[in-house]
Amino acid sequence: MQNLTELPANATSQRSLSVIIKVCVTIPFFIIFLCCIAVMLHIFVTHRQFLETSRYILFAYMLINDTLQLLSSVVLFLCVMGQVKFAIVYCVPLLFISTATFQNTPLILATMSLERYVAIFYPLQQPATWRSDRIWIIILSVWFISCIFPIIEYSIGELDLAVDVLSTPVLCKTVVVNSSPIQKLFKAALNVLFFAVVAVIILFTYVRILLETRKLRQDKESVSKAMHTVLFHGFQLLLCMLAFTHPITESLIVLNANWLPEDVAFFNYFCFMLIPRFLSPLIYGFRDQNLRGYIGKT
Repeated sequence: MQNLTELPANATSQRSLSVIIKVCVTIPFFIIFLCCIAVMLHIFVTHRQFLETSRYILFAYMLINDTLQLLSSVVLFLCVMGQVKFAIVYCVPLLFISTATFQNTPLILATMSLERYVAIFYPLQQPATWRSDRIWIIILSVWFISCIFPIIEYSIGELDLAVDVLSTPVLCKTVVVNSSPIQKLFKAALNVLFFAVVAVIILFTYVRILLETRKLRQDKESVSKAMHTVLFHGFQLLLCMLAFTHPITESLIVLNANWLPEDVAFFNYFCFMLIPRFLSPLIYGFRDQNLRGYIGKT
């Protein structure tokens, strides 16, 4: 393989320009996201009524989770773009946070759909766990499930004996830690399981609310809002699933355009990882009348 120092000067400058453009596109995008999230979290903290409602507590939890997911992925992206290498012992925590928060998102969507189901069907006898003062039990359970599987995933693999986890500098990428076939199979099966279970839960809650609409004594408006909320969680799940389309997009781009592998990887990262994570919480936040009213005053 040709060394970078042996490449023509114009090729090196083109690569440097490409890296600068990618960084200049990603960083402002991420900063705007952080500002929007900061505004929403500030509203939650300063207005107690939001912290007394389970739905908004779960939404705030989703905002924090997506922020951690994007923060870890952007740091990893910058390290790869800058060819920054460090020991695996420092790389694994970043990969762990990125993986755990990625798997946490569909579980949060399922939990939020179930919360709407419980609120509609048990308005007066709501289970204690779903009350605002006990919802943290469910949040901790969801976070535990999201964390335990990455630990298993990293534990079943075998590292190269020539690599010292404490001192050998490596490029912090998933393939460095998840290199064995059994890890790839475990991760693929786990992602399919996560998204399939969440899809079933969202479909179940939506159909149940739809079928029971006429039997409920509550006003039609609140039931209609609950249906729209659950349907939106399904849309959010579809946005998250775009992350799994990268093999298809890579094949299409390779067949129809003469792109470099790193350009294809950036295209997939920006369009199918960054933008969906950016849009999902913002659309949910701005479509809520209570939040939208406070955001307009901020």
